[in-house]
Amino acid sequence: MSYPQPFTPEEKLADAKKLMSLPHIVVICGSTRFMTEMSEADLRETKAGKIVVKPGVDMKSPHELWSDPAEAEALKIRLDNLHRAKIRLADEVLVVGDYIGDSTRAEIAYARSLGKTVQFTHPEVDPCP
Repeated sequence: MSYPQPFTPEEKLADAKKLMSLPHIVVICGSTRFMTEMSEADLRETKAGKIVVKPGVDMKSPHELWSDPAEAEALKIRLDNLHRAKIRLADEVLVVGDYIGDSTRAEIAYARSLGKTVQFTHPEVDPCP
């Protein structure tokens, strides 16, 4: 006798999104040097009817919250974990900018490992075309 397999967390999330009639969710990734471009991508994706999540902190810009190097390192780890959660939540990833650094490369690899669709504003920078 065969028993139905329990749903995976990903399947449960997808089912919940359908039951709630949520629009497509896109997460924006890229270097924070492209924050202006990320805001423009946010505008376009929102206009297209998508829910958009993106980095909310640019640690390259000076701020008292990350002026202490030890606090800044701890904050970076928390923000990286938060962004991976955004990737898990999203239906697709949009990579913004014409440069891919180590953090963005890791986010792309993570998204692809989860089976997420990854789009690029500059497809020529895709590390795995």
